[in-house]
Amino acid sequence: MRVDPRVEQRVVGALLWSMTVVTVAVLVFIIAFVLKKGLPAVDWGFLVENPVDMGKGGGIFSTIIGTIVLTAGAILVATPLGVGTAIFLTEYTWEGPVTRIIRFGAECLAGIPSIIFGLFGFILFVTKLKFGWSILSGSLTLAFMILPTIIRTSEEAIKSVPPGFRTVSFSLGSTKWQMVTRVVLPSALPGIVTGIVLSVGRSIGETAAVIFTAGSALRIPASLFSSSRTMSVHFYILAREGISMTNAYGTAAVLIVAILGINILTYYLMHRFIRKYS
Repeated sequence: MRVDPRVEQRVVGALLWSMTVVTVAVLVFIIAFVLKKGLPAVDWGFLVENPVDMGKGGGIFSTIIGTIVLTAGAILVATPLGVGTAIFLTEYTWEGPVTRIIRFGAECLAGIPSIIFGLFGFILFVTKLKFGWSILSGSLTLAFMILPTIIRTSEEAIKSVPPGFRTVSFSLGSTKWQMVTRVVLPSALPGIVTGIVLSVGRSIGETAAVIFTAGSALRIPASLFSSSRTMSVHFYILAREGISMTNAYGTAAVLIVAILGINILTYYLMHRFIRKYS
């Protein structure tokens, strides 16, 4: 029996729409649940005071600083490596065994569980290189973990730039490097920024890789070799040990608001850049 194409179109459209609604509803439910539990515990003192009594009292100021420093360090290390690798793969080499090996390695790296990165960072940076449980060890471990995301998103963004842009640039006498930096990268910047934002979100929310390498000290880090605790690790320890579920939910609420704020601000700036560049 042949189904009327219009009926089939309506059924498929309704099915896809329902899947979208369910997905968004789950996201909204999770955010609303955490914010409902956590926002009553969040006030100015909670944000600017350091934890006391193992986190049972006080605020989360030192964990906010630890999260910012660790994430910034990871992004500063991973962004030039990831974008540089993507430029090499798309602009400076032909498709062949070498590029396939690099892509395969990046994809394998993306599939490694974060706990394995934590063990790797602990063995290499904490033990072998004697960096100890520190900001430096945690940042380098997070950088390796987010590197595949930046490589793949940057590579796809660069590939999406029309070939005609390159041809016109060369016809005007540009060198390859000038073409890449003045034509390709500005056009691919929104996609590159998207990959970096995804990496920031993963770095902020990471727990296993951080607790093995950066430690869980509650004091404000004084240097790159100081141990520190991020908000995600703080939430995990408070919830696991049952120290204070109120502060745990408060920390989770601040985490969610921070990630949402970073994404909204970044996409706003990105779209402004697109309009200006266009």
